[in-house]
Amino acid sequence: MIQLTNRQARQFLLLKHGLLGEYKFSGKQGVLDFARQVGCIQYDPIDVCGKNAELVLQSRIKGFSKGMLAELLYEDRSLVDYPDKNLAIIPVEDWPYFERYRQASRQHAERYPEMEALAAQVRAHIQNHGVLSSDDLKLDGDFSWQSAIHWSAGNNSSRSVLEQMYSTGELIIHHKKGTRKYYDLAKKYIHPNLLNASEPLEDELEHHKWRVLRRIGAVGLLWNRASDAWLNIWGLKAAQRNEVFRQLLDEARIVAVAVEHIKDMLYCRAEDLRLIEAVLQNPEPKFRCELIAPLDNFIWDRKLINELFGFDYTWEIYTPAIKRKFGYYVLPLLYGESFIGRAEIIAERKTGTLVVKNIWYENGVKQTTQLRTALNRCLQKFALFNGCETITAESMS
Repeated sequence: MIQLTNRQARQFLLLKHGLLGEYKFSGKQGVLDFARQVGCIQYDPIDVCGKNAELVLQSRIKGFSKGMLAELLYEDRSLVDYPDKNLAIIPVEDWPYFERYRQASRQHAERYPEMEALAAQVRAHIQNHGVLSSDDLKLDGDFSWQSAIHWSAGNNSSRSVLEQMYSTGELIIHHKKGTRKYYDLAKKYIHPNLLNASEPLEDELEHHKWRVLRRIGAVGLLWNRASDAWLNIWGLKAAQRNEVFRQLLDEARIVAVAVEHIKDMLYCRAEDLRLIEAVLQNPEPKFRCELIAPLDNFIWDRKLINELFGFDYTWEIYTPAIKRKFGYYVLPLLYGESFIGRAEIIAERKTGTLVVKNIWYENGVKQTTQLRTALNRCLQKFALFNGCETITAESMS
């Protein structure tokens, strides 16, 4: 077991994510390296000042542009859209590990005999006309269903069948325009060795171990308790999770970490011990200021973030406006080793203006010259990321 102070645990997490000191990841290769490190980046289509996955990357990748992610997804096909922690982006080499979910979708579809005839229409349309979205295809009949993997497509027959064929792995997302998804046959883009690979871990316990280990790596430090970090791992209830942790400890694939003032034991991956050693050498890294995505891997477990950083963050996008404490789309603001506040920022693309609607600072934060300089640098970088030439500030709290 390793013992860390609260500050050391924070430094470890920030260094793991490339959010402290010099940039650890750079350019398009850095995007791919980070995606492989975390396993998956959560996708969300809402775009107020960048989509969630883009926001995750802009805070870590030196020189990041939105086009880099699009290229890796839709030109290089090194990354692929596929449900992991909810809707997500994963490295294409991880495709085989989700075969059990595609198999479940195929079995689920057998309960809908009308689905095969509709799927045949989709295949014919793609063969004759190429990629398609649900708007391009009008199917006969009022057919709706609940996907085995993730979502309900309502009573839109075209969308239902496309989502079904996507969840079985027959279709993949060819590209997106705004929130609209365009599909094509997966076999055109994913190498047969990956596309047709059997489930590498047929035993459910081994599969759970793979996924838990991956999620620990995605966050950096996690505890063995209920957490949003375990979302969408089928069948992982408390008993299964306890056995997974027991075996991963026995196999020395994870390490127990006791952190001062935190009651629960935390765990990191064994390969991250070198980062803990770096932290124990008492580094004084250069401070950076970064805006953090609302569904960032780093803050998947908000209770843990509150215990480690004393920062209580709720994404209020689904909170009724009258009940919001801050705003519709508010990003945590990180400076050095602390969350210093949160910011509501809107990219007005027609005018090329980044509007900083408000910044709410945490109690006790001193707005030093050094902080203001770092914040200005952060906002200039964020404006460039959003294709905005000017920055306007409305108010600061």
